[in-house]
Amino acid sequence: MKIIADLKQKSRCYFDHDNFSGVLRVALSDGTSANVLYRMAQFFRKIYLSIVSFVLLDINKFLNGCVIGRNAEFGKGFVLMHPVGVVINGGVKGGDNVVIESGVVIGAARNGLPVEVPVIGNNVFIGAGAKVLGGIKIGNNVKIGANAVVVKDVCDGATVVGIPGRIINLEG
Repeated sequence: MKIIADLKQKSRCYFDHDNFSGVLRVALSDGTSANVLYRMAQFFRKIYLSIVSFVLLDINKFLNGCVIGRNAEFGKGFVLMHPVGVVINGGVKGGDNVVIESGVVIGAARNGLPVEVPVIGNNVFIGAGAKVLGGIKIGNNVKIGANAVVVKDVCDGATVVGIPGRIINLEG
């Protein structure tokens, strides 16, 4: 179940372990309701109860200030550390263990049709205020620094900072 994997990953982010007490503590922490509402909306979308999915995503916007497109897909271990100001386009695909801080935008480039959206690999950290834009590919084991603007592909193991985003480290 992806919700449990999300909580375990968040526990590892906070406490370096995912035991029961850690998972219980993060279940009550900032951002967890945004994760749970997103996962519930995905569940209802997949069983063709779209109206319930829309309602849950609207509740997420209202309660958490977080906009996640209805068709956005993330693997297990998806974590919204602080969801306020997070905007994720509905076409975005993300791998396992993607961790997102506050104010992050993962969006499309509207250079014509079809609309191009980012694809995010596994084990990716996206820092506060970062923007990941356009039809780019973010590799595995990538760290994107706070307020970076990423508009080009990022290779595996890279650390990206700045505006525009530039690679400063290839060790992850």
